[in-house]
Amino acid sequence: MGKSPLKSRIRVSDGLIEPGTLAAEAGEAGAGAVVMFLGTVRDHSPGKAGVTHLEYEAYTEQVEAKIGEIVAEAALRWPLLHVVVEHRTGTVAVGEASVGVTVSAAHRAEAFEAARFLIDELKERAPIWKKEHWPGGAEWVEGA
Repeated sequence: MGKSPLKSRIRVSDGLIEPGTLAAEAGEAGAGAVVMFLGTVRDHSPGKAGVTHLEYEAYTEQVEAKIGEIVAEAALRWPLLHVVVEHRTGTVAVGEASVGVTVSAAHRAEAFEAARFLIDELKERAPIWKKEHWPGGAEWVEGA
């Protein structure tokens, strides 16, 4: 029996990220593991207390294409069944998810490794800009 082609969906938008939807979409009959990473906005960053929200900007088509390349690389390294990646743009409040990566695979080791690879590479290579806001100020964060 041959390997089924990888199913994937990538979305960069100002819409909310719904963890339950991501998990349900990535689930497959042959999956022994569905691993999800959610990056959420915290109320502080190095040297700054009281972060109120983040603002993300991206060229949607360019970012989705770059994430697609990263997903394709992951699929060459691990036997993945389904990958769903979503990244927010616009204003994201403290406690909300700004990025979600969900991976299904037959075994947990591959799912965990691939999810880690995907978020690490996305953060490194996808051209997404982040601005932190706090009472009385805001600044674009380098290396976001």
